[in-house]
Amino acid sequence: MNYYISDLHIGHANVIRFDGRPFVDVNEMNNAIIENWNSRVKTDDTVYILGDCFWKNEENSVKLIQRLKGHKHLIRGNHDRVHGRLRFYYESIEHYAEINDNDRLVILCHYPIPFYKNQHYGAVMLYGHVHRTKEYEYLTEMRKSIRAKAKGYGTPNGNFINVGCMMPYMNYTPRTLAEIIAGDAADFANK
Repeated sequence: MNYYISDLHIGHANVIRFDGRPFVDVNEMNNAIIENWNSRVKTDDTVYILGDCFWKNEENSVKLIQRLKGHKHLIRGNHDRVHGRLRFYYESIEHYAEINDNDRLVILCHYPIPFYKNQHYGAVMLYGHVHRTKEYEYLTEMRKSIRAKAKGYGTPNGNFINVGCMMPYMNYTPRTLAEIIAGDAADFANK
């Protein structure tokens, strides 16, 4: 099974305030993320982390990543430091990837790409980085416009989806592509 998630910021105390995360402190956040992860992910599952997994302290990060189940692939974000021992806990470290998930092309990047490969033919672009900021709201408006104007060939585009852990449909838990698409559709319908 493939799972996806972004912007965990494990070990980053300030992100609790920045995102309005429902945690008292960084230890509660770290433990909740690890518990949620391990309640879903099995040893043989694959998790694509779309950037900003850990915050700076490599020694602490190594101890925490050892607790996470599954095969971990990192799509690097602007806060990922993977020059030391931490890099050995990922099966791959890329800036961008294209994978096949149940016969669907999935584009993976930490940064949003509104116009991506095969966007008119059912591909999905998963990203993080923007959390729920003004930039995320701008992207939401862009998606609305793209979908409203999509006509003609292929399926409507605008399927670039934020998989930041703080998104309501992610809830600090790695999700499958089907769960992400369904959760995003419900969230998007309310905008």
